[in-house]
Amino acid sequence: MAMAQLRAESDFEQLPDDVAMSANIADIEEKSGFSSHFVFVIEVKTKGGAKYLIYRRYRQFHALHAKLEERFGPLNKVNSFCCKLPALPAKVFVGAKQEIAESRIQPLNAYMKDLLSLPVWVLMDEDVRLFFYQSAYDSEQVPQALRRLRPHTRKLKSVSPQSASSDRLAAPRAEALFDFTGNSKLELNFKAGDVIFLLSRVNKDWLEGTIRGTTGIFPGSFVKILKDFPEEDDPTNWLRCYYYEDSLSTTIKDIAVEEDLSSTPLYKDLLELMRREFQRDDIALNYRDAEGHLIRLLSDEDVRLMVKRARGLPTQKRLFSWKMHITPRDDYRLYNTAP
Repeated sequence: MAMAQLRAESDFEQLPDDVAMSANIADIEEKSGFSSHFVFVIEVKTKGGAKYLIYRRYRQFHALHAKLEERFGPLNKVNSFCCKLPALPAKVFVGAKQEIAESRIQPLNAYMKDLLSLPVWVLMDEDVRLFFYQSAYDSEQVPQALRRLRPHTRKLKSVSPQSASSDRLAAPRAEALFDFTGNSKLELNFKAGDVIFLLSRVNKDWLEGTIRGTTGIFPGSFVKILKDFPEEDDPTNWLRCYYYEDSLSTTIKDIAVEEDLSSTPLYKDLLELMRREFQRDDIALNYRDAEGHLIRLLSDEDVRLMVKRARGLPTQKRLFSWKMHITPRDDYRLYNTAP
């Protein structure tokens, strides 16, 4: 069903400019957690004409769809704003990870196209908007390659701030602290006191916004944020590791992994990660018990015990409560008793 059939023109006019209108997968990239995984590099186009990249895993699609089913699906007897949701490609448990990711590109593109063609109450849903927003994490990523041709997108009708409805006040916006005159046509000109509607984060120093019908980029240091982009958790957490080259020399290293702090890795994945990070195969994995003794890990059961015992320990933000102690495989001098 065409978008025009689903939305009245007045509904479309009232949408804020930062609402996603189209999204297409431009590439896939391999990322590392406890085990490697692939993310989809998605090019998003907004109603206001902004274009940016976001990085999403399949499990984020699955989590979003589950929330939408609960909120707008046919089984919801409370919400009167129900609609037929598009079908999400099913989970796949067998096959090479890259091949699975490649096979999902076309059905996920179809899913996003159908999702963004639903009525305005779905487009304005908080979880949908967060999914398609460019987070600080997204803006800091550098695409490895965009080897696929970017598909054509429909021309979007521009809406000036003066003609937008009061709903625009909910959009991210900033107030100019100083005059700014851009050095190129890509940069936005404004005067101190102007209110700029924010479209995306270009990087940590520059923003993209619109004012008086003109869109461009500008330095974030020239404005005061009145309403920021919705927060999205950075998926990166840190695993602290202590590497014992010998009984006297210890190196501390924090390894970035894109896994939840509550997750428990498999022993083989944890071992492979440590071998890759420390460039050695002849290593053993350990943790410290309550008495301070090193305990060697040998199985998934040992890993689960380590994680369970660490849950009561003090934690720091984005740092796993359990720590890894890496020793040479055949060196037992650091143990209280030999394993």
